[in-house]
Amino acid sequence: MPQNKQIVLDNRPQGEATVDNFKLVVTDTAPLQEGQVLVQHHYLSLDPYMRGRMNDGKSYAQPQPLGQVMIGGTVGEVLESRHPRYAAGDKVVGMGGWQQYSVVDASTPGTLRKVDTTHVPLSHYLGAVGMPGVTAWYGLVKIINPKAGETVVVSAATGAVGSTYAAVAKARGCRVVGIAGGPEKCAYAVNELGFDACIDYKTHPDVKSLSQALKEACPNGIDGYFENVGGYILDAVLLRTNAFARIAVCGMIAGYDGKPLPLANPALILINRLKVEGFIVGEHMEVWPEALAELGGLVASGKLRPRESVAQGIESAPEAFLGLLKGKNFGKQLVKLI
Repeated sequence: MPQNKQIVLDNRPQGEATVDNFKLVVTDTAPLQEGQVLVQHHYLSLDPYMRGRMNDGKSYAQPQPLGQVMIGGTVGEVLESRHPRYAAGDKVVGMGGWQQYSVVDASTPGTLRKVDTTHVPLSHYLGAVGMPGVTAWYGLVKIINPKAGETVVVSAATGAVGSTYAAVAKARGCRVVGIAGGPEKCAYAVNELGFDACIDYKTHPDVKSLSQALKEACPNGIDGYFENVGGYILDAVLLRTNAFARIAVCGMIAGYDGKPLPLANPALILINRLKVEGFIVGEHMEVWPEALAELGGLVASGKLRPRESVAQGIESAPEAFLGLLKGKNFGKQLVKLI
């Protein structure tokens, strides 16, 4: 059995996360028991939710335990199997964590899923045709539920969630406006992802300026908003919402360091009779087959062309993760492990 490099959470952040919160360890891979499979990970997914798990405070999920492998989605190949549903060579997606290999009890529902790489690259099952893609799909389709002709907005527009959101929204006949950081990302959003407009928040560093930019990009107001960031960006969006607009709250990356994110004008929720709903996509597994079918079709047809930022080697995961939290990635952030 191969030796396995792993990244564990060594200590909890005090404010901003640093590389010193993580530790690289090398372990022996345990021999397989009946019902288990050995998976070699090809790619590791890095996602903003991981920052919240590093804290010890109350949240929707248990904190990441100290001294254990960091949580994370993975795709890879079965090397050895003692389970009848899996064979060596199968491509699979699971939650293998920040490590090169995992031994998985394949009898436990939801731990492992075989994927077809004929038309969809393996890495996309961690992004557009994986958890981030289904997240975008659920927030748009099930919460915002837009009608053709409506205007929908998404923050972190060029990430794995935002890029998928654009494709799904355009397929429903919406005007789609993104918010992203920097001219290169905004140009990519419009020229390659199909956004009708994209606002560079870095040139609009306060509520008044960003709200004015949103007014120009959304002349008919905002009917639906997918929130990944929070802070003043949410305040600016609320100022431009139409009556009965819907807001899907998926992330608050601006507050992952523990700082509170108060709303400047919560009365707008009442004035505009807004629907504001937070969600965790893992609590809605019943929609995954429908979502993945549509997302896979969009990728296979070329209507969704997700971009990836790929760091090399498990040792690079902490730095790549911290860069993700600061918006340094372009598209879906991955770590290539082979």
